[in-house]
Amino acid sequence: MSAAEPPGDGDDQLLVVIDPVARRSDGESVRIAKDVLSAGAHAKICLPDTPEEFARALSRRGARRPVVVGDDRALLRAVAQLHRERELAAGVLSLIPVGAAHALEVAHALGVPRGAVAAARTALDGAVRRLDLLVDDSDGVVLGRLRIPAPPPPPPGSGAPHTNITAMWDTCRSLVTSLVRPAPVAATTNPGTHRLRIEADGVLLSDLDTPVRDLSVTSQGGGGLADVVVRTGSGEDVTAEAKAVTVSGADFRYRADIQTGGPVRTRTWTVRAGAWGLMLPGPASADAAAGARW
Repeated sequence: MSAAEPPGDGDDQLLVVIDPVARRSDGESVRIAKDVLSAGAHAKICLPDTPEEFARALSRRGARRPVVVGDDRALLRAVAQLHRERELAAGVLSLIPVGAAHALEVAHALGVPRGAVAAARTALDGAVRRLDLLVDDSDGVVLGRLRIPAPPPPPPGSGAPHTNITAMWDTCRSLVTSLVRPAPVAATTNPGTHRLRIEADGVLLSDLDTPVRDLSVTSQGGGGLADVVVRTGSGEDVTAEAKAVTVSGADFRYRADIQTGGPVRTRTWTVRAGAWGLMLPGPASADAAAGARW
């Protein structure tokens, strides 16, 4: 994370966008956040009911600084839209975290205060911190952590059922095959692994002949680098720091923060240094935020 910056001259003009999930899950926290923000600034309150209305409210913010009341999904939606509009670098976002604990892991890792009152006060009087952003080649964004986890094993008995005639034919064919040539070696792909080619800044970390159980790419928060960890099928970890990571191979899915993407056959993620600004507690809390772990 970079050093704190004072908010701009228009910091008393707020657009408060309250996610519908937050209104349904914790109306009391939403009310408290609205009261604190309205008491400290000129706040326009928007209550969108759909993602389309959420996007429309943000696009019509004018000079107002956006404050999102909601969970990680709402924050990611706001960052993604501002990135698509190419307005992310010029603006500053605030988040009032409202939602279930598991839906706020990204916000807390970034250093956003946990309580509605503390978060609202931070939105009013905190400091702007410039944070890195992972951007993929389809214009998708990752705030903190990208993962390609091990694929789930196929369910038992998932193959097509055999009739008695088919089973007898398979038995005969196996017997004949075993008589004329050696038994085949084990399958080339271990259960629960991928066959992926993984490059970090052009350096090969893993190729298609190495089973991979897990890939993790985590933004360091500031400085323009990401931590890359490849866990192979043998349990070995291959680590690197990189500005860009390219993954290719058979169709794979990935988890970007809280969202699942794919299947794709190739994807490149690039770190954009200081790409977006988030209001966080002042310098006294900066070290704690910088030390957060995904």
